[in-house]
Amino acid sequence: MAADQSSEEPAPESSAIPDDVWEKFARDSERDIRASAPREPSARARMVTERLRAMDEQRAREGANRRRRWGRRRTARPAEPEGWRTGPPILHAVEGRRSRRRTVWSIVGVLLAAALALVAVKPGLLSRLPGLGGLLGESSEESAAASPLAPESARPTGPPAEGPGGTPTRERPFAGSPAARWESGADAIRLPEAKPVGGVSAERIEDALRRTKEFLVAANLDPQVLRGGEPKKALALVDPVEKDYLRQLRAGLRKPTAQNDPVVTFSRFDPGQVEILDDVRVRGRMTVEPARGASGKAVIKADYTFVYAALHAGGGDEVARTIVRRGLEVSVLDLAEYQGTEGRLWISDVRSEIGNDDCKDGDGVIRPQFLADRQTNPGTTGAPVDPYDRSRELPGGGTGGCGVVSRS
Repeated sequence: MAADQSSEEPAPESSAIPDDVWEKFARDSERDIRASAPREPSARARMVTERLRAMDEQRAREGANRRRRWGRRRTARPAEPEGWRTGPPILHAVEGRRSRRRTVWSIVGVLLAAALALVAVKPGLLSRLPGLGGLLGESSEESAAASPLAPESARPTGPPAEGPGGTPTRERPFAGSPAARWESGADAIRLPEAKPVGGVSAERIEDALRRTKEFLVAANLDPQVLRGGEPKKALALVDPVEKDYLRQLRAGLRKPTAQNDPVVTFSRFDPGQVEILDDVRVRGRMTVEPARGASGKAVIKADYTFVYAALHAGGGDEVARTIVRRGLEVSVLDLAEYQGTEGRLWISDVRSEIGNDDCKDGDGVIRPQFLADRQTNPGTTGAPVDPYDRSRELPGGGTGGCGVVSRS
């Protein structure tokens, strides 16, 4: 009886997993294994690694005390127009050269190693992590260009912060520079609204403002002048009544001397030594005010910094930046009271400061210094000056010399 009951009991339910479930499990497992398997770093990650290695090697080669230049040069006083009760100030130039040591890379090395490992596994994260692309030199300048600084409307209260990190290259020549967020070229030179000032009509003020911009562009942005050519457009804007001043400018262009070097007024480079990139960063402002103690006269004051990126004319990837700050004063005259020429500029003062030059007066060109130049040339001492700091006044007197600037 018991045997019969046992034989009639139902068979146990099968524990097998259906075939379609097993197939799905196998596909998912294979996909997860592939995703977690180690991958060879992408070409982009390898490029980032190589760039960081090159940066470390370059910084290791740089000395702790690099030579820089900062000084002034005195030039002749421009002729005074008839009726002026006080003469215009003398012309000056302040020049400098730069270089400095950075130690931040030794501090953030561990973070960079972790970032590189992350980029190797997931390159797409680079574009989604704020600041990481700039630190690795990948997209810092592109990000900075998307948020350029507002135009300068007043004197800054201090020096600008460091620019996005990275080694400057032909494609990104302003990496690591505050100029990465500055505007490029002539469009950065904006004119203030023209109003009557000091007894001079708004129309005459407007014309003088426009011609002042033309002079700045012709003297500092004209590609022919940058390659060492004669600044014909700039010279043509100077009032011919300033005979002595024009004679001095032309003499300096023909045969520059330490006392009469055209780089006081014009940005000129030696095309046989360097190639100046077309992208020149510019920042500054222009103002108009009444002349002190005089009627029928206003003064335009232009204060602009131009940042040039240079490469060796013979090739190579190293970029050297030169920072040139120009202070220009133009007297706007009521021609019913003063002698002058319609449609020309009466330039009463020029001041200059040049960062990253070879510290030699009288050769008529600016000579940017590359890493090899800084290693072979002797160093200078003195309190460093930040060539990007537009909060300080341009020096207005004294003689030429060399000094120290803190960065380029």
